[in-house]
Amino acid sequence: MSPDATRWRSPSTYDYLDHLTAPDVGWEWLRRNEDYQRDFDALQKATPQTPDLIDRASARWGLRFRRRTKPQRH
Repeated sequence: MSPDATRWRSPSTYDYLDHLTAPDVGWEWLRRNEDYQRDFDALQKATPQTPDLIDRASARWGLRFRRRTKPQRH
């Protein structure tokens, strides 16, 4: 889940940020956090024997999982 840093100096790469809501901006920064990436990987590998992972991720990152998300492209 590492971000593509090849075009980080190009201002046009970040034009979409002007149109994001506050939660969207929060997600843009959260997904770049290495600790979050590790937690996300652990959630992806979760089994029925580790149901507390979602609760811990919710508490740690202030997330609420109301429904399954769909990938978005900008």
